[in-house]
Amino acid sequence: MRLAYAQLALAMILVGANVGVAKVLSEALPIALIAFLRCALAAALLWPLARALEGLPRLPRDVLVNLFWQAVFGTAIYNAGLLAGLRLTTALEGGLVLATIPAVVALGSFLWLREKLSAAQWLAAGLAGAGMAAITLARLGADGGVGSALGNLLVFVGVLGEAIYVLLAKRIAGRAGVFTASFWMQVFSAAVLLPFAIPGMGAITQLADPSLATLLVFHSVTASVICLVLWYQGLRRVPAGIAGVFTAFLPASAAVVAVVFLGEMFGLIHVIGFALMLVSVLLATWPRQ
Repeated sequence: MRLAYAQLALAMILVGANVGVAKVLSEALPIALIAFLRCALAAALLWPLARALEGLPRLPRDVLVNLFWQAVFGTAIYNAGLLAGLRLTTALEGGLVLATIPAVVALGSFLWLREKLSAAQWLAAGLAGAGMAAITLARLGADGGVGSALGNLLVFVGVLGEAIYVLLAKRIAGRAGVFTASFWMQVFSAAVLLPFAIPGMGAITQLADPSLATLLVFHSVTASVICLVLWYQGLRRVPAGIAGVFTAFLPASAAVVAVVFLGEMFGLIHVIGFALMLVSVLLATWPRQ
């Protein structure tokens, strides 16, 4: 069980760390190009894994259509919102905004799938909104803060895309293997992003910089492959309800990377926002029993 807990924690730590990596990449390369290359690399890695572990079976048409829309919202829109937002806001605040995902998914389940929410989940949604409001109002009141507030809003657009992806995934749960579904999602994502990436293809020469190329490979491999493997390996031994609690590691690791490696400042408003988001995540994901 400890190994499963470690796998779940490491998966979310890597997701959070990738917020800082994505910020560095977004400042050096066109957004669409980053997202396209990430998906293309991930598809190349997932293809042999899907064949070896699941046989890469032929999927029904409705499942493929669902995976296409998952790719549009969970990859294209999520990455576009995240990368565009990180050009304007800090990795620290971007990580805090991403912490609203569990609460937004819960609200989406209520509005779209007509699932009942517990009192704790309603409170989680309220706290997530309060945390967003805190960092946004603080930015609007600061010099040059409008850009950061807009950046946070763009990251939240990415959150909405990821939440829709999660809700779509519920519709085909159990009908496709994890690696097979992920492979097709990355293929569809690369196809959707290619037309937007072509105008910026000239910037690919910047990847001659070994440090930038390494960051891109790290971003693709960890965010689209390793995190997936760790998460689902952990889920084999840990109930989904308990596993959700480990998403609290996401904003924590994003904050550590932002402060330690990117030199961003952690002020009082971030302490308040972090506390609100952390409680929100725990309330939204803590097992009911």
